[in-house]
Amino acid sequence: MAVESRFVVIRNGVEVETFMDKKAADEYDKMLDMADSLTSVFANSAIELTETLAEELSIFLAQNREDVLIALQAKKPKVEKKEVKKAVAKLVKEQDEPLNKAS
Repeated sequence: MAVESRFVVIRNGVEVETFMDKKAADEYDKMLDMADSLTSVFANSAIELTETLAEELSIFLAQNREDVLIALQAKKPKVEKKEVKKAVAKLVKEQDEPLNKAS
């Protein structure tokens, strides 16, 4: 007999999603908490949104929080190591060119 551990996210007494690992369940629960907070912000704003649209927008923003934080300039975008290496190699090459011409 096999034993499986499952982690269930429950909101307002309703099972929302089931995960096989705790970290994924916690991340999903945190995203739903953010979406709830954003829905409250929209409800208190002068912008008129339907309840469905406010919920969908809140979930979208919460799911894409990294991009939102970058757009709000609250976080710097991640630069991939490959891009950094290419930029450094280009700078080194450009610095070497004047030396090669002088020789």
